[in-house]
Amino acid sequence: MNECRSHTALASALIALLLLSAWQSPVVAAETKEYTLANGLKVLLVESPKAPVVTVQIWYKVGSRNEIMGRAGLSHMLEHMMFKGTPKHGKGLFSKIIRKNGGNDNAFTGQDFTGYFENLAADRTELALELEADRLRGLLLDDKEFQLEREVVKEERRLRTEDDPQSFLAESLFAQAFLMHPYHWPIIGWFPDLNGMTREDLKQHYDTYYVPNNATLVVVGDVKAEALLPTITRLFEPIPAKPVPPAQIVAEPEQRGERRIVVKRDAQLPFIIAGYRVPNFKDQDAYALTVLESVLSHGKSARLYQSLVYEQKKALAVGAEYNLLATDPELFYCFVMVKPGQKVEEVEQALYKEIAKLQAAPPTAKELERAKNQVEAEYIFGQDSNFRQAMLLAQAETVGAGWRQVDQFVERLRRVTAADVQRVAKRYLIQDARTVGILIPTPTPPAAPAPAPALMSEAR
Repeated sequence: MNECRSHTALASALIALLLLSAWQSPVVAAETKEYTLANGLKVLLVESPKAPVVTVQIWYKVGSRNEIMGRAGLSHMLEHMMFKGTPKHGKGLFSKIIRKNGGNDNAFTGQDFTGYFENLAADRTELALELEADRLRGLLLDDKEFQLEREVVKEERRLRTEDDPQSFLAESLFAQAFLMHPYHWPIIGWFPDLNGMTREDLKQHYDTYYVPNNATLVVVGDVKAEALLPTITRLFEPIPAKPVPPAQIVAEPEQRGERRIVVKRDAQLPFIIAGYRVPNFKDQDAYALTVLESVLSHGKSARLYQSLVYEQKKALAVGAEYNLLATDPELFYCFVMVKPGQKVEEVEQALYKEIAKLQAAPPTAKELERAKNQVEAEYIFGQDSNFRQAMLLAQAETVGAGWRQVDQFVERLRRVTAADVQRVAKRYLIQDARTVGILIPTPTPPAAPAPAPALMSEAR
């Protein structure tokens, strides 16, 4: 969820100057070199010699949307197992080797992808590539290790979802908003799915989706593309391609009425989420929706903060989220943390009134300019990081937008008018396409009294 962002007048001026100079020419496409190996592996290389460091990332086109009911969480579980070793590098050695060479590594799973990365000195690039090629070729999937790691994932679910009321509410909201599409189930899976999962399920998932023709390798940093490509070819091209199941095309039926869910959990404050069904990058409206998100929630001058937090004092935190880089259309959602003493129903209606204002009248020229500048500035600052630049390229490529979309983003954003923002607010942020989640705090039950000391021990 978005943090509130604010800029001083000086910072805003610097951002404006930066935008003026940086966007006169592309900052990504001109530096990105694309190759496809004989086995179908897509390779994107970006020469960025500003510092002697590099990020190596490999993204697989598999996430929770590629799973089936009853086995939700397979992609995330396999992500964990990818660190359990190969015949060449045993259990836990992957990360130890990276750390020994002064780098760091990690992985992540989403609805549409699973990604792995290493950040390290540029002269260690081949090491990271060798390690990734090795676990793409021959991962060990020991059943005992799987049983142990499954308990780790279950504990992760307890901590991040079951014991986090807001995360639990968000998970419940998606399950209500998507009834047929696999965005219905959570990335981490539900407990019954985790309990029913087997080592054979993971092996099939790995054999099916972890193939070079289903992956994108991205290297950004102090490298020479023409010099690095032979190394990549030597390490990855011997890995054979395999048929990949065609992408699931599940069209969620049109929503014909508001859906509501109330979650009662041990929590400090009520929380409201309102999610609306919207298009993704395939629709030009995605860019107007991005600006709409900024108008509503970016910074303390944004509509939701100014109204609900500053003026009406009904909320402690507010925001909006929209991600156009999703394989299939997802949600545009707004959230509100209700201030103590305020009525949830009144705060919810206050949220809708702010949306209605944008539907009735477009944002002012000043609002529109500020919203665009904030989105562009965030994008530009992201390009200063090898890691962030690689993430953007890889995500765009993996979800089907294509990495060139990254460079076209600002140009398309700039075309958005105030009338466009009003139009998409009227078209998509409507009651019949809305799913609402309400978190109602419940009092913590009193602790059970300690049992009286036994006078005599029982026989066992």
